[in-house]
Amino acid sequence: MVRTRTWFMIPFVIGGIFETVGYVGRAMNASQAPEPYLLGPYIVQSLLLLLGPALFAASIYMELGRIVLMVKREKALPIRRKWLTLIFVIGDVFSFSVQAAGGGLMSSGEFELLNPGENIIVGGLLFQIVWFGLFVTAAVIFHVRLSKSPTQLLYERPWTKHMISLYIVSVLIFVRSVVRCIGDVQGNAGYIMSHEAFLYVFDGALMFLAVITMNVIHPGEVAKHVRELRSYSKELEDSARTDNAYH
Repeated sequence: MVRTRTWFMIPFVIGGIFETVGYVGRAMNASQAPEPYLLGPYIVQSLLLLLGPALFAASIYMELGRIVLMVKREKALPIRRKWLTLIFVIGDVFSFSVQAAGGGLMSSGEFELLNPGENIIVGGLLFQIVWFGLFVTAAVIFHVRLSKSPTQLLYERPWTKHMISLYIVSVLIFVRSVVRCIGDVQGNAGYIMSHEAFLYVFDGALMFLAVITMNVIHPGEVAKHVRELRSYSKELEDSARTDNAYH
């Protein structure tokens, strides 16, 4: 991210740090005697493993906006580009805040706050699932419209592989959120929450694959092309301004 100056990936990197530290907290709890677990590592794993994917999603939303800029085809979107990014990022912040509030209640150590905390988390996850579904729909519409009316710039820009990586990461986050939501609906005594394998298969492994995908097909390439186009546009504007001043 730093080397390629892909600054819209900052939330994604922070999300990766959240996931890593979260599993460190879980490992600390696992090394303790069953009762009582230390509250600190429990809070770390509960909050950070819950919130990491929401940060991944924020960068994915912003990446689509950059891909649109890279191929200069805003008209292929169902809504204007600036509104697309703004709407989905705001929705992601809302989902993040709701889940954080619910996670905070569950991590407080107060038994009477467990159910309200779970309900709030479920609400935040449901919103995230719906929001992600709408985002993927917008991305597919954009993709289909580009495929139907290709331009020379589309052949010159590596937009297809970045759309594919966007879909892969989106599906991974979507599946993780659905399984997590079902687990929270079932409660701590439910099948998913009481079988630790679900956490590692449908949370840890999926989010690890998301990080691997974004490293193999890094959006730094998109950021580079966007910078080049913006620099070229600025040069044209400066040239036009100079010509007008001369005349």
